[in-house]
Parts: sequence; structure tokens; C-alpha cells
Amino acid sequence: MNHELEFESLLAPSEVARMFAVDSKTVTRWAKAGKLTPVWTLGGHRRYRESEVRGHLAGGKPGGSAAGPASPDAAAEPAA
Repeated sequence: MNHELEFESLLAPSEVARMFAVDSKTVTRWAKAGKLTPVWTLGGHRRYRESEVRGHLAGGKPGGSAAGPASPDAAAEPAA
């Protein structure tokens, strides 16, 4: 049997926050809102797939609309 292992790069919340120029708590809020999908480590820490994060970077911030990136203020505010 040929089993090829594929490893995807995972990013810590602080790394994702740096990429979007937001606070890491904003990244956590995006994950809780379902805008980013966390991968949990065995130690209980959140990590994010680099491919998913880069996809959001190309299409705008996860807190924004499909029409374009949200303003920094809108990304930090929870949805009403």
C-alpha cells in the first residue's frame, strides 16, 4: 500500500493576527463566529490552516464581506 502523508502548515493565532494586522483576540472571535476553522492541538491550542488563512487574505478579511475587506474597526467588533 502506498500511503503518502500530507502535512499542511498550521499557524498560531498570533501569526494569523500579524498577517491581518489585528489583535489575536480578533482571530479567536473569527473562529468562534465560524469565519476561520481552528485545528486543535493535542495540548488544546488553536491553530489555523495556512491555506485557509491565505485564501481569506486574497479575498478580504474573514470579518469582512465578499465585496471586499472590512475596515479594521468593523473586523474587531462582534456581529450584532
